[in-house]
Amino acid sequence: MRSDDRTASPDGRWQWLDLRLVPAAGAVWAVSLTAPFLAPWLLAAGAVAALCAAACLRRRRTVAATVLLAVLAAVAVTCGTSAVRGAAREASPLRGPADAHRAVEVDLRLDGDPHLLTGSGRPRIVADATVTALHEEEHVRRLDAAVLLFAPEEGWRRLLPGQPVRARVVAAPPRSGDDVVAVLSARGPPSVVGRPDAWQRIAGGLRDGLAEAAARRLDERPAGLLPGLVVGDTRGMDPVLVEDFRRAGLSHLTAVSGANVAIVIAAVLWPLRRRAVDRRVQAAVAALALVCFVVLARPEPSVLRAAAMGAVTLLALASGRARVAVPALATAVCVLLHLDPGLAWDPGFALSVIATAAIVLLAPTWSRRLRERGWPPLVADALAVSAAAGLATAPLVAALSATVSLVSLPANLLAAPAVAPATVLGLLATIAGSVSTPAGDLLVWCAGWPTRWLVLVAERAARLPDAAPGWPAGPLGAALLALLLTTAGWVLWRFRRLRPLAVAALTGLVLIGWPVRQAVRGWPLPDTVVVACDVGQGDALVLPTGTAGEAVLVDAGPDVAAVDRCLEALGIERLPLVLLSHLDADHVGGLIGALDGRVVGTVATGALSPADDRLPTVDALIRRAGAERIRLLPGDRREAGAVVLEVLAPEPERATAGAEANDLSLVVRATVRGVRVLLTGDLGAEAEARLRTSGVDLRADVLKVPHHGSADADPGFLTVTGARAALISVGGDNTYGHPAHTLLETLARAGMRVHRTDQQGDLAVVGSADEWGVAARGPGP
Repeated sequence: MRSDDRTASPDGRWQWLDLRLVPAAGAVWAVSLTAPFLAPWLLAAGAVAALCAAACLRRRRTVAATVLLAVLAAVAVTCGTSAVRGAAREASPLRGPADAHRAVEVDLRLDGDPHLLTGSGRPRIVADATVTALHEEEHVRRLDAAVLLFAPEEGWRRLLPGQPVRARVVAAPPRSGDDVVAVLSARGPPSVVGRPDAWQRIAGGLRDGLAEAAARRLDERPAGLLPGLVVGDTRGMDPVLVEDFRRAGLSHLTAVSGANVAIVIAAVLWPLRRRAVDRRVQAAVAALALVCFVVLARPEPSVLRAAAMGAVTLLALASGRARVAVPALATAVCVLLHLDPGLAWDPGFALSVIATAAIVLLAPTWSRRLRERGWPPLVADALAVSAAAGLATAPLVAALSATVSLVSLPANLLAAPAVAPATVLGLLATIAGSVSTPAGDLLVWCAGWPTRWLVLVAERAARLPDAAPGWPAGPLGAALLALLLTTAGWVLWRFRRLRPLAVAALTGLVLIGWPVRQAVRGWPLPDTVVVACDVGQGDALVLPTGTAGEAVLVDAGPDVAAVDRCLEALGIERLPLVLLSHLDADHVGGLIGALDGRVVGTVATGALSPADDRLPTVDALIRRAGAERIRLLPGDRREAGAVVLEVLAPEPERATAGAEANDLSLVVRATVRGVRVLLTGDLGAEAEARLRTSGVDLRADVLKVPHHGSADADPGFLTVTGARAALISVGGDNTYGHPAHTLLETLARAGMRVHRTDQQGDLAVVGSADEWGVAARGPGP
């Protein structure tokens, strides 16, 4: 018996499960993880030590020695290449300006599509780039330095990868462990100094053509999904739909992955195999198609790792040897990590490797067992593949997202029949549309039907109660879920008599336990006055109007998913009034998640600075929701059911071009069943003191603490409110030091009981003027 394992197939033949390359792949991954944190000389020493150890073993002929030699060779090569990369980074001419945080002029090219960021101020993008020249006074220094680029959307968003541009940027050193020379921040648009390669221009034109055809022929959501599903172009994706796909466990469909590569290769090989074409010709044609697809979809990490697995498979086909999946996967891991060591820290890479390993190791056996019990082959294969990939990746997904999707398996089974038709038709539409617009539009219309089905599955699955319950994040959460799944799997495998009992228990939970939980879940609580949603580092407050499914919303937090999750948990379907205290991203970044799919009446802001260029974007979102925007001024009064709102600030004369957005926060006192809640946005100490001395009545029972508990606060303002409870909406991972210790002491001296979303989750003030209190739902994802 060799060191590799072997199992018997149903026809009695032996099949080898060769694991000898797995330790080498693990060694490459481990070194790639740690290399960015080690000095080049230390890595070089590690390479020399590994070579010396290998020399001592070179005469051994045992299987164990062979495996160990492969591991030592992997360590030596990875340490050596990492040392060279590290030395090159430290010696780069760009390192000096970065350490000094200097502004410099550089020539650079983007390495991939820029990704749009949400943030306060103008929309910005982030992109991987390579600096090719550094302009210093009269000298130009040629270099090849990988950087991370932040820039305004204007002038940068539409650039093609490989486009040479020149820009004035501020250089800064990277964080420890980052595999780049510097982080660059551009303040303005670039100057174009050349053209991208012809293949990049052709690929960009094809991608734009598909997106334009989809926008012409399909509704908004399918139109955004189709280019993402086919070629990885997610520029038109609806952020709420992206969240629905994540909650449904279908997020792998919103970007190019191994499924796309498998579909492309299968579509190309199918007619060749039917005609018994020579396997080497099949491999050559499929390889050409794979290269073209990578160019079209952009050489992003997800595309490259999928293409690498496809290339290894095609090599096996061309050589005529039986495909050995585990060595192919190990080889792909080693090759990809040597080409791009940054993949070692990429969660998508880890998910891809784990899912592929589970599919090749577990799915065939599971599918065979299902077929033996009478399941149709297609259904058995789909169920086995989805279950194997889903269960294997669940611990890592839980660690990253702090959720566990309970609807992932059925959602993937329902989505599976539509993925291949949508992908193939979309690719044909991309090619045909470049020749004939009507032909491309017809194929897009055809691809729209399976794409609509995918949208429907994601929307319905994500909207199910408890579709993605919270789970501990990080390594502890991953280990806990892995232990739970492993234990349950071992028990069911070891004790067969428990299997019917497990099926009965699962059926009972779905048919009885789940509906009962929805009836007694206890949230929202009766007589809720206001809920401070746990949306991280931002504000989102909900005031139920007393009518079922209706509430006033004050701010929408920084994240589409978080505010939507909070409103969904409260059962809110109608928002007759939405107040935006100001337009910073931590208060309006999630606005589309709050408005989308809900009936919205009016959206109100206070007096805004005429220099605030974020208003057009917000207005576009409001119009998309079918609502209108109004401006509220001090003295205005609004009522929505049981909610009475009094506007206290800001005065319109303070909305000058130089005014701080925080100090122009809309300040409102809400009264619900006699309980007064003072909503203060992100006021700073100067604005608080000015409001306190203006004579405005600031008395309240509950204070929404300004600016997430910033130390920039006026103690007199906090005290004069007379509040007995203070709500602080703050993110647990914020880097601002919120809430400040000095502010917490001030609130305590004023007799307020402090409640924080980072520690307690969603916070609800419940009751009436006669008797009220604060309840916490518990920390969420």
